[in-house]
Amino acid sequence: MKIVFTPSARDQFLRALAYIHRDKPSAAVAFRHKAEKALSRLQNHPESGRVLPEFPDIPYREVVVPPFRFFYRIKGNVVWIVAVWHSAQLPDNPE
Repeated sequence: MKIVFTPSARDQFLRALAYIHRDKPSAAVAFRHKAEKALSRLQNHPESGRVLPEFPDIPYREVVVPPFRFFYRIKGNVVWIVAVWHSAQLPDNPE
């Protein structure tokens, strides 16, 4: 399995890192490593992320790396990271 960020998800991830970095650069580095490790597990276990509790009937899943949620969808041999949101944000129904 290949893991690919959509352009908007990549931008959200980079903005999250920049936000964390402003207050504590070492925390940004630690968060990036945790996120990369968590997401890399999807290469061998793409369905290991949980079904979205807000929308259990849609084909999206998530990996939580506190305080952020990485939303993804599996298409063929690709895991598409489609959004990165702070856990305080409430997701809208993806279409």
